[in-house]
Amino acid sequence: MNLRKLLQTLALSSLFTLVSQPAAAQDLLARQAPVDRKMKTVDTLVLRHIIERESYESPAAELYADWSNDRVHLRQNELPDNYRIDLRHFCMPTPSRVVTSNYGPRWGRRHEGLDIKVYTGDTIRAAFSGKVRIVKWDGRGYGKYIVIRHNNGLETVYGHLSKQLVNEDQQVRAGDVIGLGGNTGRSQGSHLHFETLLNGVPVNPALLFDFRNQDVTGDYYVINNKTYAQESAEATRLRGKMGNGGYTPEMVYGNAAPEFNPAKQTEQSSSRAAKAFHKVRKGETLSSIARKRHTTVAKLCQLNGINKRSTVRPGQILRYS
Repeated sequence: MNLRKLLQTLALSSLFTLVSQPAAAQDLLARQAPVDRKMKTVDTLVLRHIIERESYESPAAELYADWSNDRVHLRQNELPDNYRIDLRHFCMPTPSRVVTSNYGPRWGRRHEGLDIKVYTGDTIRAAFSGKVRIVKWDGRGYGKYIVIRHNNGLETVYGHLSKQLVNEDQQVRAGDVIGLGGNTGRSQGSHLHFETLLNGVPVNPALLFDFRNQDVTGDYYVINNKTYAQESAEATRLRGKMGNGGYTPEMVYGNAAPEFNPAKQTEQSSSRAAKAFHKVRKGETLSSIARKRHTTVAKLCQLNGINKRSTVRPGQILRYS
């Protein structure tokens, strides 16, 4: 009898052991699940941190192979066949509502952006958040200019500035002040030359920005190579050049009063007087022009956003009063 009871006890113990194993396995899985969720959260945070760091170091890295402070246009590149540009979280670079020159052919060459009427000393702001790629001087073109690369894939160019207020490789946010309007470089009057580039290729800013209404054209814009030319022409028709000179501050700013700036106020006051211009001839210098026009080199420099060491070129237009 004792042996029989012993065998029954062993059998029951084995049965309980077999029955209890699935439950233990389920308990183990249940305990492991929160750990897996925590690890997944950690992985997500690490991935997000890596993406943010890469974006900080090189915005829109999926479009651009490298980061260079040398050239504005990357001519070897092409527009993507389809690319959606996020235009949210923007700031208009200037409160000016007047476009004085369109994107496209002009005077036998390509004009790669829009010219926006501003006065010398006007505040110029970053259109989107991003990283400053270029801060340079180009005496035969942009004058003092800035290029910023943004996380939405765009690069924006700000030309003919009187002063640059940021440095290369500096991070900026949409709306940050980056410079002051001017008349430097190849320019015949104070204005902002504003370009938008995608993958290093100029894109008509009128497709994206509506200066007349101080707004972007939508939350997103999709670049499509097949329809780009037609859409660009329509954008110029709708949001391009306004009038043909004789702009007043009221026309430029509408109801949006610009910030007070002594330099700007000086130019606005002088603009009410008659303006006179001189076309540079071969062999002329700033000194000879100043004597001929009964003015001073300092005045010529002030009116044209140049300095006394600047070289004038035959055919260049200089304002002398």
